[in-house]
Amino acid sequence: MLNGLYTRRAEVSLRNEQDAVAELASKLHMEKMGAVIFFCSADYDLMKLGTAIDKTFSCPVVGCTTAGEICSTYGNGGIVAVSFSSEAFRFHSLLIERLHEVEFETMNSKVHDLEESLEFSKGFDPEKMFGFLLIDGLSIMEETVTAALYSALRGVSIIGGSAGDSLKFKETSVFANGRFVTNAAVLTIVETLLPFKTFKLQHFVPSDKEMVITEADSFKRIVYEIDGGPAAEEYAEIIGLKAEELTSQIFAMYPVMLQIGDDWYVRSIEKVNDDGSLTFFCAIDNGLPLTVAEGVGLVETLKEKVEEIQREFPSIELTLGYDCILRRLEINEKNKSKEVEAELNKINFIGFSTFGEQFNSIHVNQTLTGVVFGSELQA
Repeated sequence: MLNGLYTRRAEVSLRNEQDAVAELASKLHMEKMGAVIFFCSADYDLMKLGTAIDKTFSCPVVGCTTAGEICSTYGNGGIVAVSFSSEAFRFHSLLIERLHEVEFETMNSKVHDLEESLEFSKGFDPEKMFGFLLIDGLSIMEETVTAALYSALRGVSIIGGSAGDSLKFKETSVFANGRFVTNAAVLTIVETLLPFKTFKLQHFVPSDKEMVITEADSFKRIVYEIDGGPAAEEYAEIIGLKAEELTSQIFAMYPVMLQIGDDWYVRSIEKVNDDGSLTFFCAIDNGLPLTVAEGVGLVETLKEKVEEIQREFPSIELTLGYDCILRRLEINEKNKSKEVEAELNKINFIGFSTFGEQFNSIHVNQTLTGVVFGSELQA
């Protein structure tokens, strides 16, 4: 595997936790290792895996469980990881536990403590750092936590992903401070001396099919009424179908979009409930105007983004990214994995398939969020 000057990528498929971590450590080793990020299958014994990681690495380590791992290929059932040289990076992590109980004031105070620990800068500077967020993908707290953290960071970008567990939807975990934790998030401020840029990519555009949410429970992410009628029936009619024809494939093909400022963000539907309501993968509020999305080509939009990155970064050190599981399912269904892998390898990609993605203050679906690093140190 091609590694950069200041990072090393690795992937392992060994099922024994200690053996897997030992192989990772061998592949990730560098003289001035400053930090490690990893993404792993939830099928491991997380107690054993966490203990092995904590005993093996002396530098800061953060990670999470996945709905699939991404490195040189789309994998499933293993671990992918990347190490970072202290010559170019500093990591400052904050583990936020008991997400449903945490108060904004407490979160702000802890983020302020991170600012005090910065080494390359005297304060939060969006030109020199970004926020890297991993969060329990079943917590239903992504919107609240992401918005609060972005506000506390005062303009520093956030990119991140919601942890997965393949497609079991039973338990997802983040890793920080030497252990796996549920109902938690870990925010890492990444300071770097390398040029970098955060980005988001989606392969949908708004159509002319619009709707208004007229009854919803935003905390449970359930929409009961659209345009004054039963949600499933109204949504189905808008896209030219009957409610009984709605399937997960239909939802993946026809998500909805929300406009915030000049930008459009994808909101995906998870399922139809017995009462005819719709459960979403994101919080949906009463009175929200939404637009049905139209797909414009997953592979094509990825190629355009890769070409854009290559133009801006002639020498690419690493791209760290978080790709929605629904995008992965579409890639598999259309047999496009080899094409997508070829494009991602052009930008030295590593990441995982998520249960949701974060970009600055917003939680989204069916999106790829990430950060790309150039290879030349800046003064």
